[in-house]
Amino acid sequence: MNNVALIPARSGSKRIQGKNIKLLNGHPLIAYTIDAVLRSGVFSRIIVSTDSLEIAGIAKRYGAEVPGLRPKELAEDSSPDIEWVNYAINNWLDLEHEATLAILRPTSPLRRPVTLVDALAKFKENSWADSLRAMEKVSQHPGKMWRVDSNFEATPFIEQLPMQTPTHSMPTQSLELLHVQNASLEITSVKSVLDTKTIAGNRVLAYQMPEKEGFDLNTDDDWLLLNSLINSNKDLIPKMEFKYE
Repeated sequence: MNNVALIPARSGSKRIQGKNIKLLNGHPLIAYTIDAVLRSGVFSRIIVSTDSLEIAGIAKRYGAEVPGLRPKELAEDSSPDIEWVNYAINNWLDLEHEATLAILRPTSPLRRPVTLVDALAKFKENSWADSLRAMEKVSQHPGKMWRVDSNFEATPFIEQLPMQTPTHSMPTQSLELLHVQNASLEITSVKSVLDTKTIAGNRVLAYQMPEKEGFDLNTDDDWLLLNSLINSNKDLIPKMEFKYE
């Protein structure tokens, strides 16, 4: 299996303090992503990219490897993903053998092993695709969005065609069905990253995540909502045998 799971987990989160290792139902958040990868059985390596010794230690306890720490300059708020992915490729991977990369963020703890297996299979079945990206149907359509200038004058975000009903005045259900990416899952190849200098590449295969699995933790309100969902449905996250202390 030439499949590598890359889990980014830098320190310094501002919206949720220490979110990657914050306890969720008794385990650090990052543990759920590592556990899903392990139980999927389709990855040869699980590598956590972090700038933190504390996160590295926790990741190793749950079964991931941390070949080294990510340089601080690649772990800033503004650091593009391609930078740490390139660092992982150049420093931690054997390019002759490890060809497929799955980028799995700890902030999506509801992602299931069967979904990883399915997404990886679909990516490999569609050889035209440079990458696969998790997506979901938009809940707020850009046809209803506006730009607002300093005088509070609003202009449509989408350019309107002459002699046609403006999109902002049309029923939402009549507008083109669009999808928005979520942060739960990206799959690409070492070759595509090196050739295109991007994670997405030139051609992207859309993968619609099952309901709730694309849930992404970004704010304290997200954290409260997720805990509420788990309290009402304990099957949303796995029961791990490993006891965290």
